[in-house]
Amino acid sequence: MSDNPQGSSARVPRAGDPKMGESKIGEGVRMGERDTPLRLSPFRMLRVLDSCRPPGNRIGIVHENVKMGSDGESDQASGTSSDEVQSPVRVRMRNNHHRRISNEDINKRLSLPADIRLPEGYLEKFAMNSPPFDKPMSRRLRRASLSEIGFGKLETYIKLDKLGEGTYATVFKGRSKLTDNLVALKEIRLEHEEGAPCTAIREVSLLKDLKHANIVTLHDIIHTDKCLTLVFEYLEKDLKQYMDDCGSIMSVHNVKIFLFQLLRGLAYCHRRKVLHRDLKPQNLLINEKGELKLADFGLARAKSVPTKTYSNEVVTLWYRPPDVLLGSTEYSTPIDMWGVGCIFYEMITGRPLFPGSTVEDELHLIFRILGTPTEETWPGITTSEEFKTYNFPLYRAEPLVNHAPRIDNDGHDLLSMLLQFEAKKRVSAEEALRHSYFRSFGDQVQTLADTASIFSVKGIQLQKDPGKRSSVYPESTQGKSRRQSVLF
Repeated sequence: MSDNPQGSSARVPRAGDPKMGESKIGEGVRMGERDTPLRLSPFRMLRVLDSCRPPGNRIGIVHENVKMGSDGESDQASGTSSDEVQSPVRVRMRNNHHRRISNEDINKRLSLPADIRLPEGYLEKFAMNSPPFDKPMSRRLRRASLSEIGFGKLETYIKLDKLGEGTYATVFKGRSKLTDNLVALKEIRLEHEEGAPCTAIREVSLLKDLKHANIVTLHDIIHTDKCLTLVFEYLEKDLKQYMDDCGSIMSVHNVKIFLFQLLRGLAYCHRRKVLHRDLKPQNLLINEKGELKLADFGLARAKSVPTKTYSNEVVTLWYRPPDVLLGSTEYSTPIDMWGVGCIFYEMITGRPLFPGSTVEDELHLIFRILGTPTEETWPGITTSEEFKTYNFPLYRAEPLVNHAPRIDNDGHDLLSMLLQFEAKKRVSAEEALRHSYFRSFGDQVQTLADTASIFSVKGIQLQKDPGKRSSVYPESTQGKSRRQSVLF
């Protein structure tokens, strides 16, 4: 069964394409047009004003050739954050007190990682072309600066190993020449008639605005005629591989650390009205430090206004909530919270909670453990035509602790709050972070900056898992095909 919602294909804009609403230069001013006494060009006006100054106080004026873009817009910087109308002649005023720009200044201004390797001579060139630091850069100059450093270019990355292949994409392990760090290269094949898959467009549009310690980082986007390559930070394994490596016996302390990080990343998404819609262990990446990060936003959606147009063919079957299994398309953030409960149970027990093979089988497994819903446990369910067609037996609810004996009372309470039939009764990610189950972490974890790791809090660290076999993931054929599967 495909879990991908239907969506129309859309063209991914090229880095140099003109944008809607951007101004064109040359409106009212033409190259080579003769100036008249009644209408001076900006350049001539400055010269006239400069000639009136005493010789010692005159401004040095540099007349530079301006490279014009295909849309008629200058590629040079403007003094505002938007690409505004610019004169065909760029004017720069020399200043004896010009600020000396450092690598750190460039990194901060362009939002680059601290360990970036700038091309030789780029520092001086950036100092010449960049507007003063008290003024913002134009979007066009920022794009040009990133391109000159090496972003957006295939030759910037070295392919190392093929990690896996899916319907639309192939994933490679790679290395960035800019930082010498490992990266994951997700190559999405482009069909000329169809363009980029809608899942890729969603992933790019959402991830470029999501900056959090518990969300995978999208480093770069490379667009060619035949391929769209997304460059992600590289993480060693996913949660499913981590559990396999532990022999499915994780430390309960580590379960708590991973669950907290999952909820942190999800709370950040939900604050921004982003629904992940495909939470499962394979879509949660873990690095050597034990940092867990949400990945694969191909099914994610931004829920800015209420709508009934969402697909119910979302979320992998084992982690799909009962309301969506029964056909509901009117859902919001609680759709993700059911999946969190299933993943919590799977970490603590080492086995999936509801491993159904069909929608009907999945519902049977859910009702067999949680009890067949009634008007008391799920108001309105008995009038649901979809529910009535299945004619489920009347199962009695079983205590979850019977199935997860290693869970403590606080953990059992949180799990019950996550696995509620009625969507509006499920605990939110923000509320779950403040649950007493996480009291042992202290108060500092509640005030962490979005980009700060939970491991920056003193005393929080992973413990050795009881079933741990090896710190190195085995290079089996099966392992390679599953690794980084979250990127598909």
